[in-house]
Amino acid sequence: MPLRLFNEFETLKTRILSIGAEVESQVRKAVRAIEHHDLNLARQVLEGDMRIDQLEVDLEEDCLKALALYQPVAHDLRFLIAILKINSDLERIGDLAVNIAERVPAISRMKTKAMPFDFETICEITQDMLKKSLDALVRFDTRLAFEVLATDSKVDEINRKIYQTVEDEVQKNPQDINYFIHLMGVYRQLERIADHATNIAEDVVYLTKGEIIRHRGRQFQFDSKQEP
Repeated sequence: MPLRLFNEFETLKTRILSIGAEVESQVRKAVRAIEHHDLNLARQVLEGDMRIDQLEVDLEEDCLKALALYQPVAHDLRFLIAILKINSDLERIGDLAVNIAERVPAISRMKTKAMPFDFETICEITQDMLKKSLDALVRFDTRLAFEVLATDSKVDEINRKIYQTVEDEVQKNPQDINYFIHLMGVYRQLERIADHATNIAEDVVYLTKGEIIRHRGRQFQFDSKQEP
């Protein structure tokens, strides 16, 4: 790889990780705002979204310029494609953090009500998936990416239990249906954040192995465990 192209790719990698760090911060703030009914923190999330949007646009433009200027092939081409896809996923996660923050005013008015499920654990799992997917990108670590893919099935299982729990709670306390709607709205955003973290992990596998494992991530993980 020519030195100029190497330096360009290092810059792009640094920038995508910087966006990732800002998005992680947005998610943490949104979760804390829900947990503590913190309207000021929720407002910070809303205000920070515009910066992430601009960073995403700027990085996409520079990736497209690099594609046109250097016409990369093989691993270099995969790197640029992966950065473009991860950039999009991170921007969407930022949007989902905003969606969570927007629920804070309504939920804060119902702060005397207890959540019918373990919200803290759900948040921890989701944030851990995001962190691991970005760490996998930093290290080009396929095994760490597979850990994210494996955790996705755990999120799916929690999702099924939560929907059943909320359904039961609504039947017992129909007067609180608005509260449960807001809670399910928050959880739905967390579930989608986990999905985007999974997408990032899949892109790391694509970058390192040249394999598109979308829709078959778990099977690919199983097959990889058979490798010597």
